[in-house]
Amino acid sequence: MMYWYGPGMGGWGYTLMTISSVLFWALLIAGLVVLVRYLGRRTHPEPKTPEQLLAERFARGEIGEEEYRRGLEALRRHEV
Repeated sequence: MMYWYGPGMGGWGYTLMTISSVLFWALLIAGLVVLVRYLGRRTHPEPKTPEQLLAERFARGEIGEEEYRRGLEALRRHEV
């Protein structure tokens, strides 16, 4: 019998087609997962310690040196 496009695919052809299809879809899904995770992440700044917040207030001039020292001493007294 004569085939229009040749004798057709053999067992290795179907195996290669199956493996390449699974690999294609796995890479596509993995790429989408990586893209969604990359675009969906948010940068969360580290929470500041009370000492850092006090130092920032002092640097901005919201509190004076004496109040800064008293606050720092109070924070260190209550540290665990």
